[in-house]
Amino acid sequence: MKNISRFTLIASATIPVGVLVAFLFVQDQRQGWPFSQRERGTPVHAAAPVANSGHVPNSAAARKTIELPSNQVETLGVQFEPVGLSTFNDPVRAVATVSVDESRVTHVHARIAGWLEALYVNTTGQPVRAGQALAGVFSQELYSSQSEYLSAWRRAASGPASLVLESARTRLKLLGMSEAEIASIEATGTVRRLVTITAPKGGIVLNRGVTEGTAIDPSTEILTLADLSQVWVIAEVAESDAVRVGAGTVATLTFPSSGHEPVSARVNFVYPTLTEGARTVRVRMSVPNADGALRPGMYGSAQFPGTSRQALTVKRDAVVDTGQSQHVFVETSPNVFEPRPVKVGVQLADRVEILQGLVAGERVVTAGVFLIDSESRLRASGGAGHSGHGGTPSDKKSESTPPVQPSKHEGHQQ
Repeated sequence: MKNISRFTLIASATIPVGVLVAFLFVQDQRQGWPFSQRERGTPVHAAAPVANSGHVPNSAAARKTIELPSNQVETLGVQFEPVGLSTFNDPVRAVATVSVDESRVTHVHARIAGWLEALYVNTTGQPVRAGQALAGVFSQELYSSQSEYLSAWRRAASGPASLVLESARTRLKLLGMSEAEIASIEATGTVRRLVTITAPKGGIVLNRGVTEGTAIDPSTEILTLADLSQVWVIAEVAESDAVRVGAGTVATLTFPSSGHEPVSARVNFVYPTLTEGARTVRVRMSVPNADGALRPGMYGSAQFPGTSRQALTVKRDAVVDTGQSQHVFVETSPNVFEPRPVKVGVQLADRVEILQGLVAGERVVTAGVFLIDSESRLRASGGAGHSGHGGTPSDKKSESTPPVQPSKHEGHQQ
């Protein structure tokens, strides 16, 4: 009985160890974890970091120079272009906004204290013309002044004009009465209960500050009018481009949503402060707007002429952009394409400025770039490529002399 218990104890301790040894053996044969970090008979090496080529990011590090047969080049539709100097005109572009011309804004106030009993123009956006009646105001002070003037005028009617009459007339003008209203008092022989406030200039109503029945005084703003026959256009120029735009610079303004043709305007003021949030400098231009097509708040664009300069350029399609760096494929010899890292500058609609990586006269691939780039990456990864041809002379040599495979019955013949 003691022997059986001792055997059971030994077996229960040995079986888990045996299962673990068997599991590790199977994993070793499959090269699974924890043996997946190595290959049989091959030491594990850490991946070497890719060296950067200095100022130009080396996006071509994972690519390889390739050579393609002439017929395949024609099949892929590969086209070339020599790198050359082009005249670059780098304009300054900015977002533009239509704004009210502050010099054409009018604030309408009464010159006396009283009550606004009638408001003839009471809608924001309503157009008014110069001299149009805006409101009717009752003022006890003005009513008394009219009575004094009427008495002085009646006394002067039977004799020479007196200083009292002239003083009373001047007082009525200072309180806001027009010549026509004074003449009406003389013609009718009665005073006016309500004095009319008229528009000093034409425009539209930007703001209505009161309603009928409101008590007012000279500080009360009744209406705000704006003449939109000429508007301001404010352009937000980037801080880095501000030195290239100054007073007198002519800009081309475009407002697509207005249906208005592009117009030219001259910068007449550069604001001395910087917009901190957007890091822009505001410049102002005055634009005629007789038809009212440019509405305050409307967005558009402003383009200022840049300075012309010579620069190396290639077609935009020639540059392969990986997101971190760029490269092109240069034809170093007939049908041999080398991936060349480049540093790009200004990008226009169809061309790209090349700052580093190319020299004038080199031929770069402009069509079929994607297929050549795929072939180059495949060769660099160790594949034979889609064409089955090597990319370098050493590749060709290794491919032209494949290793001799032993016969299946060679061992029996020996």
